[in-house]
Amino acid sequence: MYEENQSFVPESFMALYLDKGQFKPSLPRAELTARYELCEDLAQLLVNTASNQQFELGITEDDALERCWRGLLVPPSLTTSEEAFWVVCRLAELLSWPFPQSPWAIDPV
Repeated sequence: MYEENQSFVPESFMALYLDKGQFKPSLPRAELTARYELCEDLAQLLVNTASNQQFELGITEDDALERCWRGLLVPPSLTTSEEAFWVVCRLAELLSWPFPQSPWAIDPV
């Protein structure tokens, strides 16, 4: 029996895997869907963390998002840097916070 994957991958996520001028993502559909589901799950899991940090630490929404973004990049990271930024943008959306305009600069070690 043929079972088609019915998962919807938003264009914002698919764009992470489109080379300039291309219309087909660089990952196979199954892998792209798995990466999206991981990132969506991470965003959903971080809702309470980011909200609590912002309230308990008295930091701005942008600071809370940056902390989450930096945490997503700590080795061994489950996400690429582009995926991590997508996760914090999705997190901002879930919390009805303003979207960050670009990834935060990483201080050289």
